[in-house]
Amino acid sequence: MSAFTLFSFPIIAVLIGVILAAILERFSKSALWLLLPFSGSFLLSITLFELLPELFSQPETKVISLAVLLGILLQIFLEFFSKGAEHGHIHLSESGQSSAYFSSVFLALFIHAFIEGSPLVHNQNLSFAVFLHKIPVSMVLFQFVRKAKLSSLLSTTVILIFALMTPLGILLGKSLEGHPSQLYLNAVSAGIFLHVSTVILFESEKGHRFNSKKIAAIISAIVLAYFL
Repeated sequence: MSAFTLFSFPIIAVLIGVILAAILERFSKSALWLLLPFSGSFLLSITLFELLPELFSQPETKVISLAVLLGILLQIFLEFFSKGAEHGHIHLSESGQSSAYFSSVFLALFIHAFIEGSPLVHNQNLSFAVFLHKIPVSMVLFQFVRKAKLSSLLSTTVILIFALMTPLGILLGKSLEGHPSQLYLNAVSAGIFLHVSTVILFESEKGHRFNSKKIAAIISAIVLAYFL
């Protein structure tokens, strides 16, 4: 994958998500509920098939394990502010949301998007997985920005910053190439991927109903990741 493609992929994903969100406001949202389990399963599979084996091929396995756990804990902390946007929806249980509330959601999403860029430097399949993951997240962000009733300029700025955070994370990963800290940053990213993807998969349908379409999307993503 060329450097241009690597950096442009996350931006294109955000653009696609925004366009889909605008279209699906008028039509059915069923496409989002199929994209979510597919993208989550694909991200989990690529993390297990490629990123974790690469990390644990290094001798410092215990420290790497701690970094992965740190990534899981960091994502749990971020979701306290992002309200779950990273796995496809935002839990809006609070009343009378303030500007600080909206700012905390945006900041948490920016941090998440930045950290996920680091391990993409030399992993094409993981870039595909993050690309798919960012589409539903961007859809949710667009819908949330609309609910926040921001000005057109501020709304565009928020979405643009979000689109640029993962490329900035890729730049950080490139700048750290060969340095031990890159390994640990990638491990933190792996923990974030594990948490986000498993939450997407384990979230139940209303009434805990069996959803054959969701199961088919999950299996399809695993098979695709296996044969890449």
